[in-house]
Amino acid sequence: MRRKASLVLLAFAVFFAALAPLLRWYAFPRLAKIPPSQYQEMVLEAKNATLLDYGTMRPKKVPKVTIVQTLKGNVEESEKIERTAGRDVVVWDGLSYVQGPDGKMVSEIPERYIFDAHTQDPVHADGEMVDGDPVRREGIEFKWPFLTEKRDYTYFDAQARTSAPIHYRGTRNFRGLEVYYFEQTIPWTRVPMPKKMPVKGITPESVAKTGTTRWYTTKRMFWVDPTTGAPVNGQEIHREELRGGALLGDQKKVTAFAGHVKMREDYIDYTVDLVSSQRQLVLLLTAYLPWAFLTLGTALLTLALFLEARGRRPDPGLPPGTHTPDLQPINA
Repeated sequence: MRRKASLVLLAFAVFFAALAPLLRWYAFPRLAKIPPSQYQEMVLEAKNATLLDYGTMRPKKVPKVTIVQTLKGNVEESEKIERTAGRDVVVWDGLSYVQGPDGKMVSEIPERYIFDAHTQDPVHADGEMVDGDPVRREGIEFKWPFLTEKRDYTYFDAQARTSAPIHYRGTRNFRGLEVYYFEQTIPWTRVPMPKKMPVKGITPESVAKTGTTRWYTTKRMFWVDPTTGAPVNGQEIHREELRGGALLGDQKKVTAFAGHVKMREDYIDYTVDLVSSQRQLVLLLTAYLPWAFLTLGTALLTLALFLEARGRRPDPGLPPGTHTPDLQPINA
C-alpha cells in the first residue's frame, strides 16, 4: 500500500509542478485581457493657468482649466475588427474635452484607439483616428502592458500625431503602491488646429488662410502600476502657442494655453483603489497560484520519496531476509 500511495503522490507532484509554469507562461497571457466594453472617465485640472481670450487675442490668467477624458469601449467595432484581425481586439472611442473657468468649451478632440486586448499593441484598422484625421499609431497610449518592465516604451502623442520614446525614470512609492515612473518630453512641434473651435465661425480652414499656425510642447509624466500596467497618476506641463499670420495682428506669437495639468484628487483615490483590487487578480495568475502549486508539488514529491524509502526499509520485528508484504514479488 505504501508503494501505491507513493506513486499516487508522485503523480500529483508532477502534475502540480508542471501546472505552475503552465499557469504563468501559457494561461496568463491568454486569460489576462482588457474587456471590450470597458468605460472610464478621468478629470484633470490646471490651476492658475494661462488661456487665450479669442475676443481680444490676448492671453490671460484664469483660476482653473478642466480637462475631462473619457474612454468608451466600442464592442460592435471590436467584434467587426476581430473577424479579420484573428485576435482579441479592443476599440476605445475617446474624447478629450477642455473647458475654461466659465464652463465653456475650449477644445474638443475625439479619437479612436484600436489595440490588442492582451498585449496593448496597436491594431491598425479602418477608423483609427485623432480628431477625424486617420493615424497609424506605433507604441502604446493610455495604458502600459500587463507586467510592465523597467525600460523605455514608445508612446503615441495625439496632439502631434506621432510616437516618441517615453522613458523609465525609476521605481517610486505612490499612495502605498510600488509604481514605475515614466517621463516623455515633446519639443515644440507644429500641430493641427482642433476641428471644433471655441469661437463660432472660426474654423481650422479660416485660420489657415490667415497664415497663423499652432505649436505645442509638453512634459508628460505617468506613475504606472507594473502589475496591471494601469497609470495611477498622470500629469503634464503643457504649453500651446499660436504663431504668425494676420490673425495675431502685430503679435508674432501668443500663448493659447499654459498650465500644469494634474489628475483631480478624487479620481486619483478612485484609480488607486481600482488598481489595487485588479492587481490581485493578475498576481493570482502570475505569482500566488504558480508558487503555491510549485510548493505543493515539492511537498508531495518529498512525501512520496519518504513513503517509498520507508516502504523499502525492512521491518525490524521480522527475521533477517524476510520481505514485507508490500515488497514481495508478484507471481505470474
